Amino acid sequence: MKILNINKFYHIQGGADRHYFDLTKLLERHGHKVIPFSMHSDKNNPSPYAQYFVSEVDLSRPKFSFKALFALGRIFYSLEAKRKIRALIQKEKPEIAHIHNIYHQISPSILGVLKKHKIPIVMTVNDYKLICPNYQLFQHNKVCEKCRKRKYYQCFFNKCVKDSYLASLANTLEMYFHKAFRFYERYVNIFICPSKFMRQKLTAWGLPQAKLVTLPYFIKEEYITPLEEKDYILFFGRLSPEKGLDLLISVMRKLPEIKLKIVGEGPEKEKLEDYVQKNHISNVQFLGYKQGDELKKIIQKSRFVVVPSSWQEVFGLVVLESFNLGKVVLASKKGGLQEIIREGNTGFFFQNAAELAKKIQSLYQNRETTQKIGRRARREIRRYNPEVYYQNLMKIYQFARQGY
Repeated sequence: MKILNINKFYHIQGGADRHYFDLTKLLERHGHKVIPFSMHSDKNNPSPYAQYFVSEVDLSRPKFSFKALFALGRIFYSLEAKRKIRALIQKEKPEIAHIHNIYHQISPSILGVLKKHKIPIVMTVNDYKLICPNYQLFQHNKVCEKCRKRKYYQCFFNKCVKDSYLASLANTLEMYFHKAFRFYERYVNIFICPSKFMRQKLTAWGLPQAKLVTLPYFIKEEYITPLEEKDYILFFGRLSPEKGLDLLISVMRKLPEIKLKIVGEGPEKEKLEDYVQKNHISNVQFLGYKQGDELKKIIQKSRFVVVPSSWQEVFGLVVLESFNLGKVVLASKKGGLQEIIREGNTGFFFQNAAELAKKIQSLYQNRETTQKIGRRARREIRRYNPEVYYQNLMKIYQFARQGY
């Protein structure tokens, strides 16, 4: 089968992009031809289809200029993306399209082209952008659902995007435009939700329930060489406001006898480093971005992993990666995390700062317990087997292709 695999980034920015590349490998391993469509970037992995990618646009810093106005128009509807996807379709004649994150840089302009060529569309929903202008159902350090019942103007009034009226206005207008034409609801055949929580949330906000299916992410089971644990706990992931690092660091400030290592990059890095430096917090160390075997060794050598997310996590690939290396996870009791972790069996939850501090101390002092539960967590990985995911995905593809 020829499959168009579409995502705005052709390099790894976060868990959604990692899943995108893992899915490509899984499909190719089963003999399918996977054709990527994405955006140009100096960070991109090489691709023979790069000539069809849309030009790069940087939306990280909102400002007013002619270039910004061009980018704004592209957020709503990209004629370039429409033109290039048509050329790629004519060349390769794919049988199905699997889209991931296309908002802003690609836009839903491509969906009508796919439909016109009778190509079924499956979409993996990696965040809340279908119902929330800022992707997260989270603003100003708290969970937010003010935009429910299409009150997207709340995004502008509350400066929910980059704490900027300009960026928030753009996202507000974009939501009203896309909802007015119902691009996603009309053209996407099936929405894949990585968690039951996500499916329930989309249903509650009005997406057609008949088009929603639940299929958790997958992960390949690691065959690891045991490494000696060191005296530190670990956070790894994107350093952004919704990840709850401000809470974790404030708790670690009161636990000077326990060391925390933080792996990752993101918009909050400088702010968090300044806080640690100004408050002379000597037990928190930033390691920067790590990947591959280097990251795996850092995870393996940790006592346990902390996932202090402040937002309602869609799923939590970090948890699976930790389980895969035999690590207990201490996580906030939010969103899809509750479907992966079994309290006291494969990990633990906390609901406030006091409980987080207490459980960090308890787990740190009971290495035998964390190792025992870590071994149990590692066996949990079998529930997320790539082959099981593949079989279920093929059923979804087949269902989407009915009627074409």
